Amino acid sequence: MHILSRKMLREFWAAHPDAEASLRGWHKTAKAAAWGSSAAVRRDFPSADQVGTRTVFNIGGNKYRLIAVIHFDRGRVYVRHVLTHAEYDRGRWKDK
Repeated sequence: MHILSRKMLREFWAAHPDAEASLRGWHKTAKAAAWGSSAAVRRDFPSADQVGTRTVFNIGGNKYRLIAVIHFDRGRVYVRHVLTHAEYDRGRWKDK
């Protein structure tokens, strides 16, 4: 899969250094994947949830959330948000 944007991941782990290893691991797995469906995503990330058109990944032992839009037909993953659990719970990401 082609991941857009790694920059967002780097910016998040700059602010939250303990998230770096988990985000790098997510990126490595997602980049090597050839997902064709949400079921395929869940084989690699069993805790991933579909929320509307977005896929929500638990990162760092459920401490963080990565929210992405996956275009299976194009082989692209668009990272929309990387949030702390508290930021995710506020729900503002749903409006963007």
